[in-house]
Amino acid sequence: MSSEIVMPRLSDTMEEGTILRWLKRDGETVQRGEELVEIETDKATMVYESDVAGTLSLIAAEGDTLSVGTPIASVGETSGNGSGSTAEQPAPVAAQVAEAPAGSAGPETDGVRGGEGGKEGEEEEGEEKGGEGEERRVKASPLARRIARREGIDLATVAGTGPGGRIVRADVSGETGPTAGAAARPAGEGGEPVPASAEPEAVARAKGATTEVELTRLQQAVARRMAESKATIPDFTLAIDVDMEDCVALRAELKRVAVEGAAPPPTYNDMVVKACALALREHPQANGSYRDGKLQLHSRINVGVAVAAEGALVVPTVFDADSKALGEIAREARALAERVRAATITPPELGGGTFTVSNLGMFGIRSFTAIINPPQAAIMSVGALERRAVAAEDGSIAARQMLTLTLVCDHRILYGAEAARFLARVRELLQTPAALTL
Repeated sequence: MSSEIVMPRLSDTMEEGTILRWLKRDGETVQRGEELVEIETDKATMVYESDVAGTLSLIAAEGDTLSVGTPIASVGETSGNGSGSTAEQPAPVAAQVAEAPAGSAGPETDGVRGGEGGKEGEEEEGEEKGGEGEERRVKASPLARRIARREGIDLATVAGTGPGGRIVRADVSGETGPTAGAAARPAGEGGEPVPASAEPEAVARAKGATTEVELTRLQQAVARRMAESKATIPDFTLAIDVDMEDCVALRAELKRVAVEGAAPPPTYNDMVVKACALALREHPQANGSYRDGKLQLHSRINVGVAVAAEGALVVPTVFDADSKALGEIAREARALAERVRAATITPPELGGGTFTVSNLGMFGIRSFTAIINPPQAAIMSVGALERRAVAAEDGSIAARQMLTLTLVCDHRILYGAEAARFLARVRELLQTPAALTL
């Protein structure tokens, strides 16, 4: 008798995971709580610990990409113990996965659910008949198999671009990859798929050598969610200029009174995060989500801070930002950014956001329009802090430290007047920054 270990759901948006490395070999004895396997999710690489003790039997190989709930290994009774006892039988592993903090929205999916993983996994193990009665296995992810069945694609005609030639979603869905879209076409001589679109030779030569680069799982997740956002959210944009003279003076004073060796003072982005959090408390609609035709209002104000990672964009979360001191937000945001760049960020730190702040001001960008992180109601884009000529009430011209904030809103949740009041309140708080230190 054995206990089945399945691909766990390690983040609120995880649909499938890739086995990067087994930390125990097939046939070895594993103990409860012992590190078992490294799994790459759409957000991070995690080490998963065994919840059972016994002899390990591997089902999934390194490089395999499997849906949540698909069996990856089994743990049976330890041989030679003389007791005849079987491995411990815990609750199903799929139910014991990491959960996002309170206030997190539910998992985002594109049609694949953990409950379907077991069925897909069984079909993965099935063998397809080859020529002359020989049996041949087609290596394909469960999601790729599902798409192939739906579209009537013969997987035997598809060249896989995944690890070890494995057929992945991009190979059968027409999204990316060298064979994307080719699978639905008849096979040419030798069973090779006919190219989806043959680019004119002269055009191909004009571009020079072309190299195709496989997207990482993180990049695939970002691409999918951003495409989903632009395709499904009726957004609108509001922009406002903020006089940051008092914020500049406040930061200079904090630097002056800081003791030697202390942490750097809060950045202007930290001040924006705090101002947004306080304004969200007064405007709960902006702290909401749209899901299944309903507006969800969240009790916690969790502000995501966009951080540039290696080849992708990651949004760790500052939880309960409205109740945290400005200095605490600064320390937490700095620590989260460091963990993102060191690739040690964990899924719980990436989930549960109710609003997002994205800043490109450090690159000299005056303003930009960010893409809403669904299912959130809005995202705040922060531009560069710069001196601009500003007309005073008496008609004189003065150089002032100015910053442009751009708020992108989901019109299903926020209407223009409510969004304008929220943005005006953020400006008011930044122009009287003493309120940020209370």
